[in-house]
Amino acid sequence: MRADRLVSLLLLLQNRGRLTAPELAAELEVSVRTVYRDVEALAASGVPVVAERGPLGGYRLLGGYRTRLTGLNEAEAGALLLAALPGQAQDLGLGPVLASARRKVGAALPGAAAERMRLVGERFHLDAPGWFREADPAGHLAAVARAVWEQRVVRARYRRWRGEVRRELCPLGIVLKGGLWYLVAASGERADGPVRTYRIARLAEAEVTGTRFARPEGFELGAYWSRSAERLAAAVRQETAVVRLSPRAVKLLPMLFGAAGSEAAESAGEPDAAGWVQVRLPVEAEAVAVGDLLRLGAEAEVLAPAGLRAAVARTVAELAGRYRE
Repeated sequence: MRADRLVSLLLLLQNRGRLTAPELAAELEVSVRTVYRDVEALAASGVPVVAERGPLGGYRLLGGYRTRLTGLNEAEAGALLLAALPGQAQDLGLGPVLASARRKVGAALPGAAAERMRLVGERFHLDAPGWFREADPAGHLAAVARAVWEQRVVRARYRRWRGEVRRELCPLGIVLKGGLWYLVAASGERADGPVRTYRIARLAEAEVTGTRFARPEGFELGAYWSRSAERLAAAVRQETAVVRLSPRAVKLLPMLFGAAGSEAAESAGEPDAAGWVQVRLPVEAEAVAVGDLLRLGAEAEVLAPAGLRAAVARTVAELAGRYRE
């Protein structure tokens, strides 16, 4: 571990120039005292690192010194795929590996390209989770990720709406969707069973066993996820509501209903005398649709189907009675 840390320290000085001991300690996640010892070790090995005192002081390399120790190992090369998601890489247990890979890439790039990389890192940031929602407490994420990588069977206890189940799973991949982590896995000790999707936050237990499995030939995670998402959308949104909307509600549709809301707003009919329009909006089952449509408040009126209109009316009447009390 210390050899890796010394290389990281050297690459930090090479990529960024002058850095103080506290700055190096924060980057390497060690104490300042450890930084002092590591700098002494670098100097003793012949690396021309010097200390400058004063408020603008710190450590730097002499005379444009550059190291050639910039080759990526396998773990670092794989971690680069998550370079735009440092928080999620940390969740997967790849935070230190990703940081090391980025330092090596920066050291290997010529001056202009390295500066461009630094500027992009300063000016662009990707935050995957949605607004106003806590991140999933995916406590078993790192273990599951290791099982995916090593192709090992996982003994899992999974919480479903109807109770818990115990399964032996062959983990084929992990997907981050809207800030939520999902495991794609085949059931059983062989990966030729049915492939399903599991929300990792609902794993009550996840024991990585010593049993290895062979991945199904031709399985592609991206293709599976696209097909699965399409099937879910088709199964969930089986009803279409006819809704009369105010101009303000039309603007809210994309925000509240996503792509379905955007399509409904674009295909809205002509405004009536009050400026309201009719739209056809795909909705979920009645119990879910009532709650979704009530988010529009008094800016919307459900016209059809009759059952959904009646259900919204009952809910509104119940709310009105409760507030009168």
